[in-house]
Amino acid sequence: MKAQIYGIDGKASGEAELPSQFSAVVRPELIARAAISDQTKHYQPKGNDPRAGLETSARYKGRKEDFGSGKNKGTAIRPREILPKGRLGKVKRIPSAVKGHRAHPPHVNKTIFEQINKKEYCVALISAIAATAHKSYVSARGHKVKLALPIVIDNSFESVAKTSQVQSTLESLIGDDLARCRTPKLRTGVRKRKGGKTYPTSAIIAVASDAPVLRAARNIPGIEVMKVSDLTVERLAPGAKAGRLAIYTKAALEQIAKLQ
Repeated sequence: MKAQIYGIDGKASGEAELPSQFSAVVRPELIARAAISDQTKHYQPKGNDPRAGLETSARYKGRKEDFGSGKNKGTAIRPREILPKGRLGKVKRIPSAVKGHRAHPPHVNKTIFEQINKKEYCVALISAIAATAHKSYVSARGHKVKLALPIVIDNSFESVAKTSQVQSTLESLIGDDLARCRTPKLRTGVRKRKGGKTYPTSAIIAVASDAPVLRAARNIPGIEVMKVSDLTVERLAPGAKAGRLAIYTKAALEQIAKLQ
């Protein structure tokens, strides 16, 4: 399986042999499971102070004849603050009281992460990479591309340090998809009144190592650049849906060939 190599000017300059990973079976259900697992890694555990609402002198007096009890005083018998001479204080501690302890507070030890086996995740990653070479999956996500997939670009693209030059190269390759990402999608309902806007996601560019293009392309709307070692299923399948438009450098293909 071969792919066309494009230069910085957007013109074809040869062919490259694709690794066997691009011929793997695409498994959308496994990709979705791994993408959700990546999404849960961004969650932050929430919990409250175990002593919240309990740092008070209030206590519950169950015996009706106990000193300071609320019996025959026309008030509810609840945990109240201890005051001098047996007087009744304010109700504290219980959830219905002001600044009381919550009934069922969140716990930091709650399992909120979706676990997945390492081997299973590796299969999902390779499957997500293979999906970028299928035009049916890419088109189903709404991407507009006329070139044959996957798109492979010359290694000289990694040394590009100016955003304007990266922009011109991408315009010549995926100009229609970049234009699609400039128009925001207005959210509906309450989110619209809050000014919420979402921008479509365009291509992800995979490079072999730290390169100037990582910094040069980060401000282009919809474009994301990262090293092959940093690729995740979530980035290749945003929203747990496989088939994101991807651009690989020739050196990045050599790194992908090492994935197992």
